[in-house]
Amino acid sequence: MDPVRSKTIHYKRSHFTTQLPVDYLYSPSHCWMAKQEAGVWAVGLTRFATRMLGEMVDHGFDTAADAAIEPGQVLGWIEGFKAISDLFCTASGVFRGGNPVLKEQIDLVNKDCYGKGWLYRVEGTPDSKCVDVGAYREVLDKTIDRIMEKQKGDEIQ
Repeated sequence: MDPVRSKTIHYKRSHFTTQLPVDYLYSPSHCWMAKQEAGVWAVGLTRFATRMLGEMVDHGFDTAADAAIEPGQVLGWIEGFKAISDLFCTASGVFRGGNPVLKEQIDLVNKDCYGKGWLYRVEGTPDSKCVDVGAYREVLDKTIDRIMEKQKGDEIQ
């Protein structure tokens, strides 16, 4: 069952644009959470995260299905052309496994990051650090501003 998106809001800052689903939660590590059935959440990478990692190449999970999990725990990894990143848990509860479609179609993480490109499911409670779309826009603003400041500093040197 893929996440069902409703309304989105347009976000643009510097050279980055995206449509953010309004009814999702977002983590400071640029993951999203979409409520599925009661207590079950699909989790994926935001468009910002996929842009930072580049075109996806591979992924894997070190956590077994039905294992107890906690916020911040490393569940696995994802590799893009630009970088490799740990996949962090965004909830407390039980790991319900990865998206089986990604074994054959890892490119869905880039093509449909807020839908069919979800990474894993968790049954439980979202991390208290997860925020709504309005607060996530502020996280994006601060993150992009830091990147732009660093780029300016690198140009001066």
